[in-house]
Amino acid sequence: MHTRKEKMSSEEKRKPNYGSILLYCFVCFVLVAEVARLAKPYYNNLQNVMGTAALVVEEGFMDVENSEMLPCSYRKPASVAARNHEKLTGLIRREDRTRPPSSYCVKFQNFATLANLVKQNGDKYESRPFTVGGYNWTLIIYPNENKPQGSGGFVSMYVRIDNSTLIDNPRNVYAEITFLTYKATIDKYHYLQETDVQRFHLFKQEWGQSRFLEIGYYRDVNSGFIFNGGQSVFGVDILVTNPFENWEVFSYEENIPDPLINWRITNVSTRSARFYTSPPFSSGGRDWAFKVYLNGVGTGTGNSLSLFLLSASNERGYVKAKLRVIDQIRSQHEEKQVEGWPNSTENGWGFEKFIPLQDIKNPAKGFIFNDIIKFEAQILSFSKVDSF
Repeated sequence: MHTRKEKMSSEEKRKPNYGSILLYCFVCFVLVAEVARLAKPYYNNLQNVMGTAALVVEEGFMDVENSEMLPCSYRKPASVAARNHEKLTGLIRREDRTRPPSSYCVKFQNFATLANLVKQNGDKYESRPFTVGGYNWTLIIYPNENKPQGSGGFVSMYVRIDNSTLIDNPRNVYAEITFLTYKATIDKYHYLQETDVQRFHLFKQEWGQSRFLEIGYYRDVNSGFIFNGGQSVFGVDILVTNPFENWEVFSYEENIPDPLINWRITNVSTRSARFYTSPPFSSGGRDWAFKVYLNGVGTGTGNSLSLFLLSASNERGYVKAKLRVIDQIRSQHEEKQVEGWPNSTENGWGFEKFIPLQDIKNPAKGFIFNDIIKFEAQILSFSKVDSF
């Protein structure tokens, strides 16, 4: 009997206590929920911190990219630097060349020493005056960070025109400016060029680039911009482009006053020259002349009279005119119209075959009468170019 009771007791112990399990699960669930509730603000803060950190890192790289400096190594291919600078202005070319500066050059025996000394002089070095294009200029170099204000970690370069030369000749001065620095490792000049022409005048005497090249390049001898124990070289090209002084006005003249000009050749039967040119005649404020080949020229040689209208001043514009050979008996004439630019390099406007020679020599047609032949031109319109 005792044995049976013990056996039942051991079997009951082996049966799972579902009530306890449910109670245990409930307590765990409550604890987890409470922990999650308490931890949520910290988790949100952690997310914000991580997001902010990512933003800071991203902005940091953007700043590095925009400043054309890379982490751990600021030496960057010139082509990449050029693209970044062009993004900012759209007017800059940054390249290398072998040709030295054409206008002025400054060599510092020690860049670091210069940078320290100019702190007592507004953080800038100003060159001696030099002359380009009839004007006096100075080259200004800022070798320290954020000088002038806003330049950041860049060397800045400027040019200034001497206002005394502007006072003597008060006018706008247009100049193309290119700043250069020597790079010994490639034996070339690194340059920064503004593609737009700059305008200088009494109220704008200075112009330059506040972000010419990163100062870090001048602190590392491996960059090539510092050589021979600390030396550095800077220069500038200034190309003064004077405004035009010579110009012209093209116009088209119509309704010409006194449009008719007349000329005659006498003693036709005894003439043997290849051609004859009239004295100049005035029409529409311009001088003209006839040129006649009695026995023809070109395709008209030996078969036609050739007649041309010339500009006595060798104008080569557009002309519209009527050319005539007068019939002196019947008060008629043979007429052809020219219209266009010169159709003959030598002869102006006209026709190699104006009238067949057999008609010219036919007495009944009256083109030659009393051994005289008469010509007429009516100027209808022409282009005009006035030079100033």
